[in-house]
Amino acid sequence: MEKTVSKAIAYRRSTRVFKDEPIDSEKVKQCLVNASLAPTSSNLQLWEFYHITDRETLKKLAEACFNQSAAKTAKQLVVIVARKDLWRQRAKANIEFLNKVYDKPDLSERDLKRKKMATNYYNKLIPTIYTDFLGILGYIKFLVFQVVGIFKPIYRQTRLSDMRIVAHKSAGLAAQNFMTSMAAIGYDTCPMEGSDTLRVKQILDLPRVSEINMIISCGIRDDKGIYGPRFRVPFESVYFEV
Repeated sequence: MEKTVSKAIAYRRSTRVFKDEPIDSEKVKQCLVNASLAPTSSNLQLWEFYHITDRETLKKLAEACFNQSAAKTAKQLVVIVARKDLWRQRAKANIEFLNKVYDKPDLSERDLKRKKMATNYYNKLIPTIYTDFLGILGYIKFLVFQVVGIFKPIYRQTRLSDMRIVAHKSAGLAAQNFMTSMAAIGYDTCPMEGSDTLRVKQILDLPRVSEINMIISCGIRDDKGIYGPRFRVPFESVYFEV
């Protein structure tokens, strides 16, 4: 029986040693389907998920992860990749979806207005935000928006670095969906920061503009794979009701 969300979150621990037991690739794949349902900025879904089950590739990736035990003992690996460069394709996909949704006769005035607003968003606003050239346009937009922001609220994150952060935020939300889903079915994970990301991209034959968000090792926890009791700073120190 699958765990509830709260139980899955409580169960999830970063597992650094896995048992020498296989896990079901199809179940892991379904957890990645759940990952794809995560919230994402402007519904652009600027992510890709690489599910590694091939032994030779697992070995190469473990070496790229400095042979840390979480990578060496993993039965499968998942690499979450941020793809900010795909914004045009994703915007186009959203527009095509909207056209299908509203492809019916006698649309109400409300639906016509909603369709126009949404298509304008992807045809005009998204290109305004994401279009850049060597980071120069981003800084120009940033400065212009700072001036406009003196007079009214405005979106200010327009630099190349800002848009990278946006893509990585969404990828991180997808990664959390994945790890919680894995915990719900009794599988364990460990999100790893430590890796040679250039080598990882070469192993997976990823384009230069792609960025590794995180590598997640997968398996079933060994008793020695949890390195101690969970510690969190007091909740009162991070919670503020306004």
